[in-house]
Amino acid sequence: MAEYKQCIIVRDDLKLSKGKLAVQVAHAAVSASEFADRDAFEAWKEGGQKKVVLRVPGLRDLFELKEAARRQGLPTALITDAGLTQVPPGTITVLGIGPAEVGELDKITGHLKLL
Repeated sequence: MAEYKQCIIVRDDLKLSKGKLAVQVAHAAVSASEFADRDAFEAWKEGGQKKVVLRVPGLRDLFELKEAARRQGLPTALITDAGLTQVPPGTITVLGIGPAEVGELDKITGHLKLL
C-alpha cells in the first residue's frame, strides 16, 4: 500500500511568531486536504495524517511550488492572511500540498529543508 503525506511550506522571510505560524500551518493542512482526491484523503487519514513542515526563502518560491504541484495534479492551498495581527492584509503566508503519495510530493518538495 502506498504511503501518503502532506507538505506545508512556510515563508522564512515573514518571521512569524510560533503561535501565528501554527495557525497558518493548520489553515494550510485543512484547506489543502479539502481539495484531495477522496481515496488519497482516506489513505492519508488511515495512515496517521502524516505531515511535514518545510521552509522556503520567500513568496516566489511558494508560487513556483504551487505551480509544480498543480502540473502534477496534486491538491494545493495558498493561505492568505486577513492581516489582523502580524502581517498586512492579503499576505500569503504558507502553501499546503497534499495529501498525496510520498513519492509524488518528494519530486516537488524533496529538496526543501525542514522548518
